[in-house]
Amino acid sequence: MELAVTVRLPVGKTLADGPFPTVIEHSGYQHAAPGDFLMGAVGGLAGAPDPMAPATGTLLGNLVAPVAGFASVNVQMRGSGCSGGAFDLFDYPTIYDGYDIVEAVAAQRWVKHHKVGMIGISFSGISQISAAGTRPPSLAAIAPMSLTDDLYSTGFPGGIFNDGFANSWLVDRQAEAEPAPAKGAQPYANELVRRGDKHCLANQKLRLQTQRIKQLIEENPTRTTALMEHRAPAHWAPKVDVPVYLVGALQDEQTGPQWTSIIPKFNGNSKVWVRMMNGAHLDSIGPQFLGPWYEFLRLYVDGTVPKPNPALTALMPAVYAAVTNAPGRQVVTARHPNAGSLAQAKAHFERDPRVQVFFDNGSGTPIPGNLSAPWSRGFGGWPVAAAGNGQRWTLDAGGRLTTAPAAASSVSFRPDPKARPAGTMDVVGASTEPWSATARYNWAPIPGRAGVGFITGAQPRDVLMVGPASLDLQLSSSAPDTDLQATVSEVRPDGTEILVTTGLLRASLRATNGAATPLNPSRDWLVSSPLSGTQLTRISLNPIGHTIRKGSKIRVTITAPGGDKTSWRFHTPNTGGAVVDTLQLGVGGSSLVLPVIAGQWAGAGVPACADLRGQPCRRYRPAFNGG
Repeated sequence: MELAVTVRLPVGKTLADGPFPTVIEHSGYQHAAPGDFLMGAVGGLAGAPDPMAPATGTLLGNLVAPVAGFASVNVQMRGSGCSGGAFDLFDYPTIYDGYDIVEAVAAQRWVKHHKVGMIGISFSGISQISAAGTRPPSLAAIAPMSLTDDLYSTGFPGGIFNDGFANSWLVDRQAEAEPAPAKGAQPYANELVRRGDKHCLANQKLRLQTQRIKQLIEENPTRTTALMEHRAPAHWAPKVDVPVYLVGALQDEQTGPQWTSIIPKFNGNSKVWVRMMNGAHLDSIGPQFLGPWYEFLRLYVDGTVPKPNPALTALMPAVYAAVTNAPGRQVVTARHPNAGSLAQAKAHFERDPRVQVFFDNGSGTPIPGNLSAPWSRGFGGWPVAAAGNGQRWTLDAGGRLTTAPAAASSVSFRPDPKARPAGTMDVVGASTEPWSATARYNWAPIPGRAGVGFITGAQPRDVLMVGPASLDLQLSSSAPDTDLQATVSEVRPDGTEILVTTGLLRASLRATNGAATPLNPSRDWLVSSPLSGTQLTRISLNPIGHTIRKGSKIRVTITAPGGDKTSWRFHTPNTGGAVVDTLQLGVGGSSLVLPVIAGQWAGAGVPACADLRGQPCRRYRPAFNGG
């Protein structure tokens, strides 16, 4: 079987100038298309796309790495484009292709040290983990960005099928796996077949054996271990023994913010550095993360001291402006250019904290929504040890969220997924709209009795939160099952409400496993049990990296799924408000547990709400129960 490959040398170089430090990007998008990436992107923006240009999602391998001085090997995943084989959605054949790709590329005479790194965002971020987990001996390091921890957590958040972005992504991948020439096949494959490329045409032969992904989903609504476990990046992470530079956003609208669950899977590897920020899917290649990415590759793939790279620094403002409408802050490609040796340079880099959280991204420059975070905090691991078991607030009568609960009581509501717009944007597929510095959201309040809210008093000091969280409901329902969404927000003194995080759960999948903690209701997603009477139902809240400012209030709302996510949508029953859910409140009732880091405070002033990337705002309006 053949895989289609396009090799892009460092800008201005020929093979005679080698050997070169070399990286691989392995993706199922239109990746190995041999056309010019930059001209193709310009043509796409002008409404005249070039069928031979690589997809914009492959910019790290097809543009950034060559400008950064690396040879980049852009490999088309099996069953897509002009590669042979059948597309299998990260099944074993694709996983072990990763091993073979590394070894085949590293053996080339133009590859420096005969060692390679792996790079990529999203699709090609995910594929790196399993490839590295097979431990190819010629792999030097990996740098995944904007990945997921598990295909199930993105496809079935809270056990509910994501028929927004996840569904649209699967539909697109299934179409692109059709044998070229075909309407949905990748444009470059169609074009090369039209031109008479016999290799590309011959490689389409196995396409009719492509797995029917939607059928697999319909047949496996729970996390079937034999189907899902080996496809999960978290399964392979403990096996990775090379240096790792991992970046992701805490409001990622595509793969999702739950990716942080993979971090502790790397605990056996001492050379792992993780960066996270508030923001969207694209934000992992922001300036504050791309600079260290360059340093990392120089140190662990090239084996040289990082030096300033004027070409990369000059390129990126144009890239950022094209996709976010703002130039980002300057990319710093060498923080320690005067290091006297490779060992000294590595020592400088390795002093960076294992986990670094960047706060208030979008507010670090005078340009609103620009890719820039004004401050950060570093931690030794994940979950953050200083968060302990978290801080607990009780849901109480009158919509109060309190540490001093009153006597037991209850409140009932009628969750209705049609009561609000389905999302905060009219976007379900891949789109640059959520990446814009001036992204416009429609985050609607909760109407009538479609949901409940609970709110604290004004906080006497900053409340810095980092890590996963849990909403522990004492729940009963008029139905044997109910789908719920929980959302945590900050309500400022001026009445502005800022979305912090969300979580979802199909109540019949509420059973937790032995790894559950007060902050993380871990699940296997295998056992379904109908509701009967009042049951402890813990909703896992996506990880938080946010500071509630002094004087603000903490709010949590509970509704039907929908209305609070950018491009995720949920296959949830249209109840029409007929289902009645009841929460027990006060002493012995429902509670919220947040990952508060005691003794910490914000490192910069209060940002304007509209500046914060990935975090919609609205005017606070109490729910019917007062919170």
